[in-house]
Amino acid sequence: MYKFLIRPFLFFMNAERAHYFTFSLVEFLSKMGFSGLFRALYLVEDKRLEREVFGLKFKNPVGLAAGFDKDAKLYNQFSDFGFGFVEIGTLTPKPQDGNPKPRLFRLKPDQAIINRMGFNNKGVFDAVERLKKEHKVLVGGNIGKNKVTPNDEAVKDYLICFDALFPYVDYFAVNVSSPNTPGLRELQDKEPLKALLHELKKENLKFPESRRKGKPILLKIAPDLTDDQLLDIIEIVEETKIDGVIATNTTIARDNLKSDLVSTEEKGGLSGKPLTKRSTEVIRFLAEKSGKAFPIIGVGGIHSAADALEKLEAGADLVQLYTGFIYEGPSLIKRINKALLKRAN
Repeated sequence: MYKFLIRPFLFFMNAERAHYFTFSLVEFLSKMGFSGLFRALYLVEDKRLEREVFGLKFKNPVGLAAGFDKDAKLYNQFSDFGFGFVEIGTLTPKPQDGNPKPRLFRLKPDQAIINRMGFNNKGVFDAVERLKKEHKVLVGGNIGKNKVTPNDEAVKDYLICFDALFPYVDYFAVNVSSPNTPGLRELQDKEPLKALLHELKKENLKFPESRRKGKPILLKIAPDLTDDQLLDIIEIVEETKIDGVIATNTTIARDNLKSDLVSTEEKGGLSGKPLTKRSTEVIRFLAEKSGKAFPIIGVGGIHSAADALEKLEAGADLVQLYTGFIYEGPSLIKRINKALLKRAN
């Protein structure tokens, strides 16, 4: 029904307007008591789907990637569609509008999206007020820096977000890989990245409820890193003792696209099917070169159960959806979990 009825209606709208319309619709239907129907249609519950990763127990390994529920408005409602975890954000200390509109573009022939949103969010303290309510699902907090914050002061922004979210999220994702905040990807360079992660690790042990270990900290990386840079990532993870990697964010590459030139030349990060192969390559490289030394969340171009299984077989412990969820709808979550159960038989 989604692909033949709902998606054509949404795709008739401007992409960003469709996003906010979808949010309003999900919120309205949930308030009207449709949550039970969503769970009946899409939720797959089975002990064999459970995964224990970086000390957390996930009901299933399929999550909603950051960028969808930026301000932590509907994380509980999205769990009704069958997600095993939801990553909110990217959140910054101060509210910011993001980049000028239009800033979200569909590339339908490629089953892809280009976005240059620019960390638009209402600020971490606004999100915290909603995160205080009971969680039906594991929630990750994706954190970044404000656009106006210079890189040499970026650590302060990440620490503000970390401290504010600590009591209310189950893990942290450190976003230094979005292409849509000027200079942000420079924080992926070896020395500034080590300095940032060391500070977050120290902060992690300050909370009395952390019981020495603290909350899991993951690093979200770009798919555009070279093999040498990926080897640096492995070294940094081992040195800083963070808990894992999310591979990958959106790409600035525009290789072999079918869409018209005007669309493909839009600036921003590309997600969707064109990223499927590269994100899997990065996952496999990290897993093999590190000897599977740390957990990996695989994200990028998952539009089918086969895509998800390929990432898990490449070395991912969990997977996340974003663009595939937009193009395929919530049935994709169910298809992945059903495929996992079939493989477990």
